[in-house]
Amino acid sequence: QLQASGGGLIQPGGSLRLSCAPSGRSFSTYTTAWFRQAPGKEREFVAASRWSRGDKTYADSVKGRFTISGDYAKNTVNLEMTSLKPEDTAVYYCVAGPRSLITSSLRTPHYYDSWGQGTQVTVSS
Repeated sequence: QLQASGGGLIQPGGSLRLSCAPSGRSFSTYTTAWFRQAPGKEREFVAASRWSRGDKTYADSVKGRFTISGDYAKNTVNLEMTSLKPEDTAVYYCVAGPRSLITSSLRTPHYYDSWGQGTQVTVSS
């Protein structure tokens, strides 16, 4: 189970941090990722990290603005979001998949078998 938190209403240009706490195991035993879904749109890949390899992958739309990171002490996966735009408005989901998920599968939702309840992020003035 994955519990995401940290969403809310934020003005354009602002920053927000989402957190996700997988239960039962260390997040580093998975590939963890964030997806988002806006109303009327398909679920969209945001960022992923393969902790065993130390690599991170980002969607072009968030590269340079969002950062995925892990807190080993708290066993949480965070998504730091800066320079937020109205088009970032969506429900954000924290997900986990196989530890060694191959690169070509990172951006595809169905390769992740653990999904938590999403958290709403609304960017609006």
